[in-house]
This record gives sequence, C-alpha cells and structure tokens, in this order.
Amino acid sequence: MLNKNKRPVVIGVTGGSGSGKTTVSRAIFNQLLGHSLMILQQDSYYKDQSNKTMEERAETNYDHPLAFDSDLLLDHLNKLLNYESIEKPVYDYKKLNRSKETVLQEPRDVIIVEGILILDDQRLRDLMDIKVFVDTDDDIRILRRIQRDTKERGKTLDSVIQQYLETVRPMYHQFIEPTKRYADIIVPEGGKNQVAIDLLTTKIQSILLKHGNNRIANNIDTTI
Repeated sequence: MLNKNKRPVVIGVTGGSGSGKTTVSRAIFNQLLGHSLMILQQDSYYKDQSNKTMEERAETNYDHPLAFDSDLLLDHLNKLLNYESIEKPVYDYKKLNRSKETVLQEPRDVIIVEGILILDDQRLRDLMDIKVFVDTDDDIRILRRIQRDTKERGKTLDSVIQQYLETVRPMYHQFIEPTKRYADIIVPEGGKNQVAIDLLTTKIQSILLKHGNNRIANNIDTTI
C-alpha cells in the first residue's frame, strides 16, 4: 500500500555504458524486494524516430544528450512523484526506435532512475535524493558492451567496436564522465561492490524514515 502523504524517494544511478549501473540498480532493488519500488530506465526515453529510415536511425548518436526525450522523462518523473501513473515508452533496440506499445507504470514509494545521462540535466538532478555514479574502467566497459550487444541486441562484433570507438567512448568522456562531479556517491567496480550496495541501502533507509515511510524502512535488509 502506497503512502500518498509523503513524497517518493528518488535514487539516480548513472555511469558509462557497460559500467554496471543496471547491476547496481538491480542490487538495490533486490535488497528492497517485496516493497513499493520501481526502476525507471532512461533508455526507454530515446526520442521517437519513426520519421527516419533504418539507415538514418543507425547513424544516430545514442550517447549524446540530444538522443533522449528528456522533457518526457521529466514529465513522467514528476507525475510519479505526485503518485500518478504513467504510460512508459518501450524502446526496440533491433528497430532502433520506440515501440508503438507502452507499459502502464504505477507510482511507487522508491523510484530508481537509471541511465547514462540522467545527471546531465539539472532538472532531473534536482528531483533526486541520492545521486550515484558507477565508475568502471574503459576496457571492462567495452568487453561488457560487446557481450551484451552481440547476445541480446543482435549486433555484430564489428558494429559494436565501431560504435564504441566513434561515439560511445568519446561521448563518455565528453558528457558522461563530467557528471561524476554531481554524484553523492561514486561506486567503483559496479554491482560487485557489495560494501557500496549496503551503504546505499542504509542511506535509503535513513531517507525513508525521514520521509515517513516507516513501513518500508523498518523492513530493509542491510546485512553485509
């Protein structure tokens, strides 16, 4: 049962592609499992490209801030903060475009916002109670990206390497890494850093208590 008298807690988790930010988000989610929480992924908010050919979509720089519909993400996050439901977009990685389908997302007491550029927009940053940057070396990130994109997104090894060298790596150093200065917590080694995960859940517990969400806070498992 949602506590509509209190504002939801917003945790932002960012880092480069392949850094482990999704693993960190899932780890936090799992430690709060069974309670009122959700993950809102920035990847769902890539701009609609229905007016472009497949070739034109392939040329899009998906690691640039302009690739995202930040206004829609901001609007949806504000609605969730007001305990209103949203129709969350669905992104099709094979078609390089938004699906015509949407997913009904009900509001929750804890919202984990995850994505490569969520700290780039001050409007989003200002809504976050905790801002987390997952810091992982370039060589590890490219290996993870190769494994993910070839297995899950139907890409060839050559195309993954080409995209990484032409856009992913330069955009990381130009736009993503500089947002590290906005982070409250920097997590090295991603989801394998159990100490950081436990510290984060302890902090979330503290914020929940402050917000009056005692039911959730008292049931968080923070055992190391």
